[in-house]
Amino acid sequence: MYEKLGKAAQYVQSVKATNPKVGIVLGSGLGVFVDQIENKTIIPYSDIPHFKKTTVEGHEGRLILGTVRGVQVAVLQGRFHAYEGLPMDEVVFPVRMLHILGIDTLILTNAAGGVNLNYKPGDLSIIKDHINMMGRNPLIGPNNNEMGPRFPDMSHAYNPELNDIMKQVSLELGHNIHEGVYVGVLGPTYETPAEIRMFRTLGGDMVGMSTVPECIAANHLGLKVCGISCITNMGAGILDQKLKHEDIKDEAMKAMNHFTALLNNSIEKFGKL
Repeated sequence: MYEKLGKAAQYVQSVKATNPKVGIVLGSGLGVFVDQIENKTIIPYSDIPHFKKTTVEGHEGRLILGTVRGVQVAVLQGRFHAYEGLPMDEVVFPVRMLHILGIDTLILTNAAGGVNLNYKPGDLSIIKDHINMMGRNPLIGPNNNEMGPRFPDMSHAYNPELNDIMKQVSLELGHNIHEGVYVGVLGPTYETPAEIRMFRTLGGDMVGMSTVPECIAANHLGLKVCGISCITNMGAGILDQKLKHEDIKDEAMKAMNHFTALLNNSIEKFGKL
């Protein structure tokens, strides 16, 4: 695996010599952020050795290198999911490659269903913690000591300093922002009403089918991690309506102004840490 990661990173560096500080993973419907990136170099995933192709609508499948407010970034426009039939080491392969490229900070974004009854579609929530309900972990198997320890600590899986910066940035932008617990499920089915009630009882505020594996892998690598969920729908049983992926993309678009401004201003501050 480490050899494959090295070949992938070497190819990226051959296309554009880069030393990114911040890595970003863009979730469903959140790809509009790439318009904010300056001095862009776009590399299709299909060109990068050992990368898989994205199969989910709303995930373009491109690595974008450039700058945001003068900070070098590497942006994954589209992610891989375990429900696509991939083993966990392939789901987190792109994040591990960003680490080899040089990032020290990772921003994970996603479209999520609201579990907390105080949330509504179009809201943003900083992820303060997560609950792994996927039944899988990307660190299962022999540990590679070059990547990190056998038993990484997850007490602060989402970096409190980064979260505080994002909260302050959102206030400066004139937006209230939630801070909640993300429940990661395997998918690809949406949850049942009973499952949503269970997640709320467990302390979950939003639910989705990504992010948790990448967060675990990034903490294993020693990266600083933060996350943003765009609440695109309420969980099953809260409202009397069926859930459709195309509706989720539409709702994500409604939060784009807040989302892009939050990322831009936060990345600028992260670059000074």
